[in-house]
Amino acid sequence: MRARPMKLSTRLALWVALTVPLVVLALGALLVGLVGHDLRQQQNTRLRTLAVALQPDVRSILNAQRGGRPNVERLRNRQVLSAALDAGVLVLDSQGAVALDGGPRPAATVTLPRPTDALVSLPGFRAVGVSLAGTGGTLWVFSPDSSVDTQLKSLRGNVLLATLAAIPLAGLLALALARRATRSLRALAAQASALDPRGGAAAFRRDASGVAEVDDLATALSTVLARYDEQAARTGEALETARAFASAASHELRTPLMSMQTNLDVLAAHPDLPVGERAEVVTDLRVEHARLLELLTALRTLARGDLVEADAFTELDLGELVDSCVAAVGRARPEASLSFSGGYGVRVRAWEPGLKILVTNLLTNATVHGHPPGRPSQVSVGLVVAGQEALLTVDDRGPGIPPQRRAEVFERFVRGAESPGSGLGLTLVAQQAALHGGTVTVSDAPGGPGTRFLVRLPLSGSPFQEPGRRNWLTQTLNLQLQGRGDRP
Repeated sequence: MRARPMKLSTRLALWVALTVPLVVLALGALLVGLVGHDLRQQQNTRLRTLAVALQPDVRSILNAQRGGRPNVERLRNRQVLSAALDAGVLVLDSQGAVALDGGPRPAATVTLPRPTDALVSLPGFRAVGVSLAGTGGTLWVFSPDSSVDTQLKSLRGNVLLATLAAIPLAGLLALALARRATRSLRALAAQASALDPRGGAAAFRRDASGVAEVDDLATALSTVLARYDEQAARTGEALETARAFASAASHELRTPLMSMQTNLDVLAAHPDLPVGERAEVVTDLRVEHARLLELLTALRTLARGDLVEADAFTELDLGELVDSCVAAVGRARPEASLSFSGGYGVRVRAWEPGLKILVTNLLTNATVHGHPPGRPSQVSVGLVVAGQEALLTVDDRGPGIPPQRRAEVFERFVRGAESPGSGLGLTLVAQQAALHGGTVTVSDAPGGPGTRFLVRLPLSGSPFQEPGRRNWLTQTLNLQLQGRGDRP
């Protein structure tokens, strides 16, 4: 079983409990060094001062010794030793003999250096030697290092004791402060743990805690939940689109599949069928097969339009795209006459495959349905700019569409009795127009019989709002079409 991770407050308390003693120890070591330096300086200063203060009495001792005055000598000896207190004093006469020796001093085996009035270090002592002019004698004053070492040892013990005491005190204090500091974080964790996934970002509401890190984390969590909601919605749309695709395909493919099955049964049951009748059956099979392919392609394209993402949109030249579509449809249907009037440089923000579907389907619809009986199609395509919109018109010279039927031509699977299509071509046109922030309308063609399809698309840089609902595969579109007076 995996061990439970350590709490942040406990981790902080441990780190502080380990760090603070180290800091105290380092500062204590620095303090001991500074105090030791000051004590040495005080020791040196005291030696110099004492050496200067004792010189008159020492001169008197040496002079009394030479003059044979023992009483004066004894009196001065007592005065010097009393003034020296805990310091050691050594007085040598001009012959190097000891005239006075008292207090702590180095062992007799230690050789004293030549006196230079400067401080010197001897084993266990600090000393200063002074030559007494006029007497030929020498004064040495000694101060034991043990007095300074004792004070430093006591100070080191106090520092060590403070370091040991700082470990539990720093840990407990840090734990209390860490728990208080992480209270907002624990509250955020509790709120996040109790969050109902079905509520999403709307259920996560939190007031500012005053702690920048906690507020930043709450904001990040809210952003993540919002993105999760968005992705969950997109996943739901994708699932619904998949279900609709399967349902529509199974419903619409049933009739052509049954027709193909019937023709196949006829071929299987009558192997000796006359050549003419066999050719007719094969032709029907090919027609139904082409219709199946067209239907599946249209359904797949409709589903792609429902699921396309915003980052698929780029800026492109609508004039170039329309010109290429006119050329492609003209090559596919050489019997039709197509003309394009307009120019390049009309920039729109678009999903290029979808916009090609829109233009191609409008042109194909016009070439198939927009011609008088027995005469070839004549399709005129125009592109102009009006304000912040690009206006694309497709005019034919066919029988036209009655006003009462203009709305239903954009609905799914709506087609004429003799139409060879799937009934989804104009549905794709309406879907792509809405997806690109535009509209499509139907009216009479200007200057005579026929039909005009007018597509309005916002120019690049103009306000663009993505449609909030994408259910072209699952529901029938209800368009508010304009009347006959629609003109670019």
